[in-house]
Amino acid sequence: MIRLFFALWFAFAAVSTPGWAQEFSALARLDGAASAVSDDGDGVRIVLSLSQPVPYRIGLMDSPPRLVVDFREVDWNGTDLAALNSGERVIGLRAGALEPGWSRLVAELEGPFTVESAGMQTGQGSGGARVDIRLKTASASDFAAALAAAPARTWGDVPAASPPAPGTVKRRQTGDAPLVVVLDPGHGGIDPGAETPQANEAELILAFARELKEAMLRAGGMTVVLTRESDTFVPLETRISLARAVGADLFISLHADALAEGQARGATVYTLADAATDTASAALAERHDRADLLAGVDLSEQDDRIAGVMMEMARVETDPRSDRLAGALVAAIQAAELRMHKHPHMQAAFSVLKSPDIPSVLLELGFLSNPHDLANILDADWRARMARAVVSAVQAWALADAAEARLIRQ
Repeated sequence: MIRLFFALWFAFAAVSTPGWAQEFSALARLDGAASAVSDDGDGVRIVLSLSQPVPYRIGLMDSPPRLVVDFREVDWNGTDLAALNSGERVIGLRAGALEPGWSRLVAELEGPFTVESAGMQTGQGSGGARVDIRLKTASASDFAAALAAAPARTWGDVPAASPPAPGTVKRRQTGDAPLVVVLDPGHGGIDPGAETPQANEAELILAFARELKEAMLRAGGMTVVLTRESDTFVPLETRISLARAVGADLFISLHADALAEGQARGATVYTLADAATDTASAALAERHDRADLLAGVDLSEQDDRIAGVMMEMARVETDPRSDRLAGALVAAIQAAELRMHKHPHMQAAFSVLKSPDIPSVLLELGFLSNPHDLANILDADWRARMARAVVSAVQAWALADAAEARLIRQ
């Protein structure tokens, strides 16, 4: 899949000098062998292969002309940047930590360029990602216009996102209390998601999430929480922490993708790939607050092996529940005669699906790159039909899930 979250803005901070202490949280690492900087016709192409997807943003600077790419966050330690560059139009590369949680790559250019396209390809089964940026030569006036048109953004504008306090012990839902549903509108803030001339993914998905929340509340028997209520950036793992903090019975992440090529169409439901569970547990143990890995279980004094075993034990019960939720969504969407992708239920290593103790799915409403899907997502009546289908699926899943839970307790 291609996630196009591209925005130009003028960056104010300079990259750190080589002598400055490099401190990284190592959310993503660069694969130098699969990355390259090269001349591309009369432009430049930059391909960066990362160990996992991370939000990024692009800017231009002058005196001299430079492209800056900021990531949340890439560990550049051990990377031979000079070896990446085989072209002549990029005359220098440097990278380093920018501020806590952010790192920067700077490409010094031989002259004025503007950004022609930028995208991130994810979901290839390995959990990795590839950022592909293309620059085109520009006149001095076009370059100046690109700088002037970019909205100013300072680091203080980036909203801080602190994980909520860990949730208390929560038993599996048995239908005796309202179902706690967490809806996760993808992207937001500095990460607009896929973009079209009409709108971007973050805006469209937030609108649908609000409508879906209202539909669930009207149906009754549900408490609904959104991971973001506005156009703000929330780190992926903070979304999981929030779900655990409110005692979520299920977690539904909402997206609308875009593809650079092809005419893929229709909704798709994703669950965590079986092959990704070990990696997911290791990644969570590496980066997450140990007291917030499992609801009601403090693993802060445990090593990676114990934490991993505990999470895998939780997945034995949770993963089949996620699969059944995905199946209920596919059945309900198809019953509503809404278009689905030719592979309606797929698996991937998306970060928001990695909670070991909360049944989680990711619902792609469609492809913004497809005119039919885009028209649907922009249509209020279509969104209402999709919301009703999702509500129906959640209700059917909750009844069956509660019945199973009651049998297990006996």
